[in-house]
Amino acid sequence: MLIDSQKGYEKAAEVTDENYTLRSEFLQRSQERQQLVNDFQAQTRALGAEAQSDGGMLGSLHRAMTDFSSMFRSDEKAALGAIDDGEEQLADYIQDHMDDEISQPTRQLLQRAQMSAREGEAYTERMENFYS
Repeated sequence: MLIDSQKGYEKAAEVTDENYTLRSEFLQRSQERQQLVNDFQAQTRALGAEAQSDGGMLGSLHRAMTDFSSMFRSDEKAALGAIDDGEEQLADYIQDHMDDEISQPTRQLLQRAQMSAREGEAYTERMENFYS
C-alpha cells in the first residue's frame, strides 16, 4: 500500500500541474513516501524476505479513478479527494496490523507510515475545504 500511496502522490502532482502549491506538496509527499518504501524494503530484506517492488491492483484502479474524476470536476478536487481516501485507507490498514506480532524496528516503521498517512489525510482535508 505504501508503494501505491507514493504513486498516488505522483499522479496527484501530474493532475494538479497548474497549481504550484499543490503540485509542490504532492511531490514532497511522494518523496517522503518513497523513503518509507525504501526503509520498509530494507527491513523486509533484513528479516530474510523478498521486498515488494510493485504496487497493487487496487492502487492502480484508484489512480485511474483520479484521472477519470478530473474529467468531471476540477483537477485539484479530484486529486485531493483521491489522496484523502487513499491516506485514510492506508492509516486504517496500518492500524489493523499494529497488533500483529512484529519486531520493534518494524513497529517503528509502521508508526512512521501511519503518522505520515494521518498527516497527509489532514492536509488534504484542509485543502478540500479551501477549494470547496
